[in-house]
Amino acid sequence: MSIKKSNLDFKSFSQEILGHVNRDVSRIDFLHSVLKMLLSFSGCEAVELMIKKQDRYIICKITQQIESSFQYRAVSTKDYIEADYKFQKQSPIEKLQIDIIEQQFDRTIPKININSSFWTGDVERDDRIDNHSLKIDYISLAIIPLFFVNDIIGCIKLMSKQREFFSKNDIKHYEGLSRNLGIAIVNQRAHAALRERVKELTCLYSIAKVSERQDLSLNDILKSIVELIPPAWQYPEIAMGRISLNGQVFSTPGPQQTGKKQAADIIVNGKRRGSVEVIYTKNKQNLDEGPFLREERNLIDAIARQIALIIEQKEAEEKRLNLQDQIRHADRLATIGQLAAGVAHELNEPLGNILGLAQLLKKYQELPDVAGKDVDGIVNASLNAREVIKKLLLFARQAPSKNERVNLNQIIIDGLYFFEARCAKDGIELVRMLSPDLPEIVVDPAQLNQVLVNLVVNAIQAMPHGGKLSIETKVVSDHIILIVEDSGVGMSEDVLKKIFIPFFTTKEINEGTGLGLSVVHGIVTSHKGTIRAQSSVDEGSRFEIKLPITVN
Repeated sequence: MSIKKSNLDFKSFSQEILGHVNRDVSRIDFLHSVLKMLLSFSGCEAVELMIKKQDRYIICKITQQIESSFQYRAVSTKDYIEADYKFQKQSPIEKLQIDIIEQQFDRTIPKININSSFWTGDVERDDRIDNHSLKIDYISLAIIPLFFVNDIIGCIKLMSKQREFFSKNDIKHYEGLSRNLGIAIVNQRAHAALRERVKELTCLYSIAKVSERQDLSLNDILKSIVELIPPAWQYPEIAMGRISLNGQVFSTPGPQQTGKKQAADIIVNGKRRGSVEVIYTKNKQNLDEGPFLREERNLIDAIARQIALIIEQKEAEEKRLNLQDQIRHADRLATIGQLAAGVAHELNEPLGNILGLAQLLKKYQELPDVAGKDVDGIVNASLNAREVIKKLLLFARQAPSKNERVNLNQIIIDGLYFFEARCAKDGIELVRMLSPDLPEIVVDPAQLNQVLVNLVVNAIQAMPHGGKLSIETKVVSDHIILIVEDSGVGMSEDVLKKIFIPFFTTKEINEGTGLGLSVVHGIVTSHKGTIRAQSSVDEGSRFEIKLPITVN
């Protein structure tokens, strides 16, 4: 027989259950705690809760015989109603539970009392139950509906191996208890949902605040976001956040290959760029989506969308800054070009006079040898200065060009002829990859040869201990591509930004004027082409020139 409990015992127990509502625990942990209390209070061998939640039945069970016997599962109402859950027909007891919850029973049949409860002291002999082929390990059974206000939201199933374990008075008390338990379950569900919602909103708000910081790079933002993810999930103590973007991974500490995970793709401009993942490092009971809540699916999708938006904004800002740099660079080159042209024209006349007078002095028969050497120095210096002025005019695009139809491969073959011996002497492997079907283009061959010479000389100087120099030509769409690539010392990012600025040089004094690459830039631009440089320290440099194909 059951342990006789007074109305005061049930009232005290009801208060104890209600006291658990405001505890900061998950829904499953709350149900586990309630079942454990109910099992101890009732003295039964097993207790089960079946709760209807939207389109599912939540079923929890605990027994005294087995330690850690708590079981939790969610089954769709369709599966149960069609009596085909896991391909097994419902037992008469399960059918009875569903009938009580759904209130689909015939009240005229004498197996349900006025409060929709059912109990029996001998399941096997009770003719109200279709016990044909019924396999059970208990004798006494009570099914008490769970009420919230006037609605049945589930039921309690109490099971005992003792015959006639429940009395009519016991059932009456359990019916009163079930109303308080129904209130506790609904309130705890609301409290838990509110806590989860607060955590979700806090996470999204924090992500928004991080994304607003202009002083953070995209990588810094993603590192901050991944730290905000675990606290927003139901079990933050075992949750690990991970963000993958373009092959780069940002992760919170934790085992990499254990537990269940929830993921969402990061889609930027219609393309998958990575993913957001939450991984549980320990196993938990299955909820809506594995061990994850349905609301957490919406949250991880929202985080992935927010990250995608941050990426779009950062990349757009980067493009805007790059465009501004290009505009400023072009404007600076144009200004320097105008200045260089003016300086060149101003220097040409006095330089011509100096050169002419020096050459006249050299013809003077009675000029002393010492003075003659000095005059030779004046002539050589003047000639070098004139070459610098020519380069300035080329950079300023004011030197006259003589365009003609030529084959770029032939210019390269002729130009490299003079460098073959030097490359062999310096231990540099010279590789030609010239496209055999290269169309002719209209250019100034002398200027294009100067472009090649400047790039090759720079490449050779960048490989003092030998290396590899590659010259490649190819056709891409309506352009011819010339690529000069070396395996030399390379350049830093800061140097790379300045290489086309006139008079900028990394060479020692008297080893360069700093005009070579600026002249190359001017020549390529004057031919309506583009030049792009790529380089890294100790990894060499690569110059790619695109020249348009002129069509008759």
